Amino acid sequence: MSPDLFCEIVAGERPAHVVSSDDVAVAFLDARPVFKGHVLVVPRAHVETLADLADVGPFFARVQAMARAVEEGLKAGGTFVAMNNRVSQSVPHLHVHVVPRTKKDGLRGFFWPRTKYDSDEEAASYAALIAEALG
Repeated sequence: MSPDLFCEIVAGERPAHVVSSDDVAVAFLDARPVFKGHVLVVPRAHVETLADLADVGPFFARVQAMARAVEEGLKAGGTFVAMNNRVSQSVPHLHVHVVPRTKKDGLRGFFWPRTKYDSDEEAASYAALIAEALG
């Protein structure tokens, strides 16, 4: 199997605004965020779907920590945590979206409007705030 985009980010072969990285997972800003501060958490080892993930607990502990950090670091009212398996999965590598939410932010159902960062520096500042909240 040829490497996918997320495998390249995990390997450091493709640039990304990495928020955290350890032996279980890598978390980085989504390049096309629903809202600024939208993080993707991916397992370090390549797996395509949740059913393929051998040890779910440690991975979802990272997702849980990221949800807390996004709320705290960005002063968000909450988070939207979601994942697709195959259908609507834009990259064939398991990934969990952690999206900062505020009341009346306009997100409705499963329509995910996308935004952009104004600059690379702005994206880096969001990544830093979330990383700092992780401790």
